[in-house]
Amino acid sequence: MCFSLEIKSFSFDLLKPLKTSQGILQAKQGFLIHLKNKAGRTGWGEVSSINQSEFENFRSILKNLGKYPSRNELEASVKVHPGSLAFGIGCALSEIDGLIGSNSHQKWLRASQSAILLSTEKSPITQLESILNSKKATRKRLTIKWKVGRQSNEVEKKLIDELLTKLPSNALLRIDVNGGWSREQAMDWANYLKKDTRLEWIEQPLDPKDIEGHQELSKKIPIALDESLLCQPSLRKTWKSWQIRRPLLEGDPREFLKEFKENAAYKVITTSFETGIGLRWINHFAALQERGPTPTAPGLAPGWHSHSLLFSDNPKLVWQAA
Repeated sequence: MCFSLEIKSFSFDLLKPLKTSQGILQAKQGFLIHLKNKAGRTGWGEVSSINQSEFENFRSILKNLGKYPSRNELEASVKVHPGSLAFGIGCALSEIDGLIGSNSHQKWLRASQSAILLSTEKSPITQLESILNSKKATRKRLTIKWKVGRQSNEVEKKLIDELLTKLPSNALLRIDVNGGWSREQAMDWANYLKKDTRLEWIEQPLDPKDIEGHQELSKKIPIALDESLLCQPSLRKTWKSWQIRRPLLEGDPREFLKEFKENAAYKVITTSFETGIGLRWINHFAALQERGPTPTAPGLAPGWHSHSLLFSDNPKLVWQAA
């Protein structure tokens, strides 16, 4: 069976740059996929690019598939090109095959309220005070995510003291390091925070390859792996603590659906800053996680992109806006 394949590039700027210990993210680009079979069923996908070289590689691969690829060609591409490209093609096939969406008994689910990601451009203390004076403070469980590693350790140790002084007793705090700490520094923070029940986890404190160091830290406090899971995908099956999962970067979403049916514990879904087509999947997986044994707020980073139709939950409008 041959399919009709259309691709369209997209790009957008974040409303504010995201600074981490690994660099600055200011914009996203990638490709949208529109797939249709002979019966008229339609599927939509998104291929999310991290950098320019990856973007051009994806363009070449998608172009080589042609306008009328066969099922075998599409499935082979999913297997040969894992990650973002496999995700995009797998998304479109999932809808056409009725695994999810309008042709399926499994309708799209929506996640509940996201954790709040503090901007790296402003004082975390000022932002927290603003949040506590807003309607967000009335949530049943307020979850704050703070990225560290942009200032000196001494400054950030003082900031965490102030944050914890102001943070309500029923709130949760996630500290995201993006692999920026040494083992000694990470253990210092772990010893300092281990008795505070408001700490949900420290995310990727060490270099992604330092699994032994992360295992030692996890004996003291909850440790969530992020970049390590992308560098060593086998950890997704063996890491027993929290896993920060980025579906748009991991590969075929059909495999992700199977995984969640088997075990959704200690996984949290986070954004890779996608368009509305990819965001449908992020919301769906986050909603599945919330129905599992360890429900927690997803990381959707609200307020980091515009309210244009590029972020609509209607894929046709996203396609038109790209």
